[in-house]
Amino acid sequence: MRQIVLDTETTGLEITAGNRIIEIGCIELVSRRPTGKHFHRYLNPERDIEEGALAVHGITRARLEREPTFAVIAAEFLEFVAGAELVIHNAPFDVGFLDAELARLPGDRFRIADRCRVLDTLTLAREIHPGQRNSLDALCKRYGIDNSHREYHGALLDARILADVYLAMTGGQSALELGESPRTARRDSQAERSDAPAARATRPAAALKVVAANAEELAAHEAMLDRIAKQSGGKCLFRALP
Repeated sequence: MRQIVLDTETTGLEITAGNRIIEIGCIELVSRRPTGKHFHRYLNPERDIEEGALAVHGITRARLEREPTFAVIAAEFLEFVAGAELVIHNAPFDVGFLDAELARLPGDRFRIADRCRVLDTLTLAREIHPGQRNSLDALCKRYGIDNSHREYHGALLDARILADVYLAMTGGQSALELGESPRTARRDSQAERSDAPAARATRPAAALKVVAANAEELAAHEAMLDRIAKQSGGKCLFRALP
């Protein structure tokens, strides 16, 4: 299966306010393994960036003035994701912005869902960890994924982190680190141990405490058996046993 782990950064949160995509980052996985292929573009939104968004990703409008618009890179982007399953955290947000950008293009209108399947890892995380925080940062902490270098959000960086989270959350396979890390070492150590025979769990021997019924309890038991025998026409199983 070919999957594309995708993230975007935008000028703001609301599509209805005319906000636009300013960065797209994609990581390709094939059969749950990173291929080394990625797609990454900064985009000129042709509008101002809201202060709240700027505080999150730190990308200024001046930084984007010389970047292409979405219309310029649309064909290249669509070719990269065509036929793949998109893996996105809080997919309705990113897909909504992508659909809005596609709607601005000339020609026949279509949506991302017309070209790709979409897997929302936020929905998946809520199913696996109900009632818990399932932001990308929270999942990194839960699965021991290092995101200390994430001072600001960035589409390609967040796509790489999400790929690690997704693989850990759905089976533990993850190989995006460029070098050895504590998590990689731990995984390798676990793989080595899996080749060894499993140790049998043992429990220390202990004397079994036996509590005998007293006279009152024995009398109550016999009375109950009498009632059973009466109701069953003398067919009381306990009395029939030797």
